[in-house]
Amino acid sequence: MKITKLGHCCLLIEESRLKILTDPGMFSTSQNEMKSIDVILVTHEHQDHLHMDSLKAVLRNNLKAKVITNRGVGKLLEKEGIGYELLEDKQGKTISGILLEGFGEKHATIYQDFGQVVNTGYCIASRFFYPGDAFYNPGKPVEILALPVAGPWLKLEEAIDYATLLKPKVCFSVHDGMLKFIGPTHKVLHTFLPTVGIEFRDAVKDIELVF
Repeated sequence: MKITKLGHCCLLIEESRLKILTDPGMFSTSQNEMKSIDVILVTHEHQDHLHMDSLKAVLRNNLKAKVITNRGVGKLLEKEGIGYELLEDKQGKTISGILLEGFGEKHATIYQDFGQVVNTGYCIASRFFYPGDAFYNPGKPVEILALPVAGPWLKLEEAIDYATLLKPKVCFSVHDGMLKFIGPTHKVLHTFLPTVGIEFRDAVKDIELVF
């Protein structure tokens, strides 16, 4: 599996012959020029994960790409005349021999019900889990974890506890588009995650990670 981080939570995952793009949001632009995308996974409707103009650009360049998401995002796509397939909590779908599974129902709490939209995390090929904006336990082994590390809905202690709970072999940082540079946040993760047997990798824009 090869994962290329385009920025924030926009990832290109290549597994076998399948190319999957996640969350084309407002903190990244490289996705707008991507070709040969088979699947676009959207975890939720916030603009740092779903930037409609960017999604339309990706679809123009990838006419056969399938958008797979939840009912919350689906309502917005319907208004734009964009087709999609549902994949939500405890549901699975196999595309080109690759299993995609959905986990979780709600965005993590920011404050009361502010921003409390439908959020679906996605597991790919029973190896890689990207939770979107939530610390949801999929209840199954996770080998590779996309770990959110910054934002108004989390604190670093929760991110470390979440990784410790899931016990992946390796994790890398996502949801960090608001951070100016690799710094104290990543240093804390490098300090503590290896002590519980988890390899942590910094993931900056346009970096390729091979697993």
